[in-house]
Parts: sequence; structure tokens; C-alpha cells
Amino acid sequence: MAAVDAWPEWPSPVLILVGTAGSGKSHLCDVWCTRADARVVAASALETSAVADLMRTGAVAVEDAPGDGFDEVAMFHLINLARETSGSILITSEDYPSRWNVALPDLVSRLKAAQVASLGDPDDELLRGLLVKQFADRQLHVDEAAISYMVLRMERSFEAARSLVAKIDARALADRAEITRNFVARVMQDNAEPDMFEDD
Repeated sequence: MAAVDAWPEWPSPVLILVGTAGSGKSHLCDVWCTRADARVVAASALETSAVADLMRTGAVAVEDAPGDGFDEVAMFHLINLARETSGSILITSEDYPSRWNVALPDLVSRLKAAQVASLGDPDDELLRGLLVKQFADRQLHVDEAAISYMVLRMERSFEAARSLVAKIDARALADRAEITRNFVARVMQDNAEPDMFEDD
């Protein structure tokens, strides 16, 4: 978030956000696109012929790089245009650029010069906040005991938080039940590995 917020004072014209699926890359990208009035393109759809038009506002977001059929020449030209025009590019990816198997030496050089920000797994505080927000987005209030139970026992990832909240919500609707700590425990036990709750 700090790296995104630092725009337009980035140390490089290119910022690459790296994180697993559901880690919040798209959310940060949306925030930046609004602030920078950026055009958005999927990496798999990036074409050389569209580079000039994409950079028209001076800011471009390229999502899910490298993607299928990654056009290395188009990416190279986009980065060069950003450098020449003092533009900015935000790229999202699930992997570091050094692992993209880029063949074009000039593009490899440009990517090495880019700033990279990595989104790691959430800590307890962030996971707790994410769960509260996920429930709130569904107009659900869940007490602290239920949230604490989830934080201590769930997989530590953004995607796991989204999935768990969706399962709890669906089960609560089906059972017409209130979402309490005991209800959450039953849902998690029904979806857990056999030995995960042995000590509960």
C-alpha cells in the first residue's frame, strides 16, 4: 500500500505488485487507477499497436502478467514510452518478473529496473480486519469470539478468508442460523482436514 501511495514519486516508472490470487493486487490496482486516471489492460491482451493509446493519460495498469501469449515486444515498448513521457505503469502478477521466462534481453533489463512490491500472507491483525470486512460487505455482524476462533484456525491467506466467509454465509442462510462462535466451529469442522480440530 505504501508503494502504491508513493505515486507519482515512484523511484522507477514501473511498479510490479506480486502476490497470490486473492492477495489484494486488484484492489490496490483499482485504487491506483482511480488516482492516476490509468488505462487498464490484461497482460494477455497487450499489443504493440495499442501502446500509444494506452499511455494517452500517462498511466497504465497491466494486470495478470505475464499471461498467455505475453507480447514481450509490446511490454518493452510500453515501458519505453512511459520512460520517455514520464508516465507510470503498474503491473500485477502472481510471480516475480525474474520467473516470467522473458526471452527479450531488453525487456529483461527494463523489468530488472522496475520497483517490486510483494504482498505476503496476512498477519493476525490484517486477517481479523479482512474477515470483519468480508462479513460487513455481506451486511453481517459477527462477534469477536467467532472472529478470533477463525483467525486461530484458518489457513492464512486472503483467498481462504473470502472462501470461509462465503461458506459461513451460505450455511447460515440455509440453516437460518445466527453466526456465533459455535456455528462457525461447526462450519469449519465440516470443511476441515480430519485432525485439524482434535484439541478443541
